[in-house]
Amino acid sequence: MNMYQWLEALKAEEKKKALPVLSFPSIQLLGITVKELINDSSLQAEGMKRIADRVDSAASVSMMDLSVEAEAFGAEIHVSEDEVPTVTGQLISSYEDAQSLAVPPVGAGRTGLYIEAIGKACQMIKDRPVFAGVIGPFSLAGRLMDVTEIMVNCYTEPEMVHLVMEKVSDFLIDYIKGYQKTGANGVMMAEPLTGLLSPDLAEEFSSPYVKRIADAVQKEDFIVIYHNCGNNTIQMIESILNTGCAAYHFGNAIDIKQMLECVPKDIVVMGNVDPAVVIRNGTPETVKRETRRIMEACCNYSNFVISSGCDIPPLAPWENIDAFFEAVHEFYQN
Repeated sequence: MNMYQWLEALKAEEKKKALPVLSFPSIQLLGITVKELINDSSLQAEGMKRIADRVDSAASVSMMDLSVEAEAFGAEIHVSEDEVPTVTGQLISSYEDAQSLAVPPVGAGRTGLYIEAIGKACQMIKDRPVFAGVIGPFSLAGRLMDVTEIMVNCYTEPEMVHLVMEKVSDFLIDYIKGYQKTGANGVMMAEPLTGLLSPDLAEEFSSPYVKRIADAVQKEDFIVIYHNCGNNTIQMIESILNTGCAAYHFGNAIDIKQMLECVPKDIVVMGNVDPAVVIRNGTPETVKRETRRIMEACCNYSNFVISSGCDIPPLAPWENIDAFFEAVHEFYQN
């Protein structure tokens, strides 16, 4: 599939399908735990297939598990039965640590399992594109250096940050190429930690590395969708667009209509129903109301695609997820 043509077709559609980041709630359909899901490629693929059979989405998007790449580097992670895994501790605390940091081979930790899962999903899901989920370079570096510490180090130890960024970018390029080989149509790259930076720091420490990765992996049949759910994304949109990613996905911390006014009309922008407050903790009525509100404000932009603002949590009620898709359908019926 030519994915740039797919994006053009998506923009041209008067009645666009939603494209939420929806994978973890498959645990409810499968009757399993998050711990079981993240350790079994067949369950991951089956979960994506179950979701694709249930909802009329524009694409199938895998889990936004921001622990898997850090774990491959040696970071410790915390896994629970019903929450997304998280990274604990600090792997890099000095320049010497950064120098000695080894770039793991693709397949280390659970990375091989996740690549295998997407390969299986591509064999099962034939009616829409399949996207793998990967972390962005600055967000990965932050999980290795500690989220708070990397913010400080951008000012006090910039050389150390750049050294780590070089290494994680090398790994991510190879990792994403592993997904390419499975037949995946692209990746959604989550770079949320960049959203906490100033525009100048984002331009120095994130965007050049995202661009390097995107340049290395994007082809006609494989694209990168950039995700950032930070509240500074509108202020840093110039450097975000300079990454050259094929499409962009933003979180609910911003006014998505204001973002659309900052993005060229030929670039697809996705977002941004709150996945936690609205979809996880709301009701079908509040989900529908918020989805309609955003669509009414934004769907006159031909490059807008309604989505969740971030990964929908594992225990988000399916009646709320169904209500989101019902709201999209009803909007276009009126």
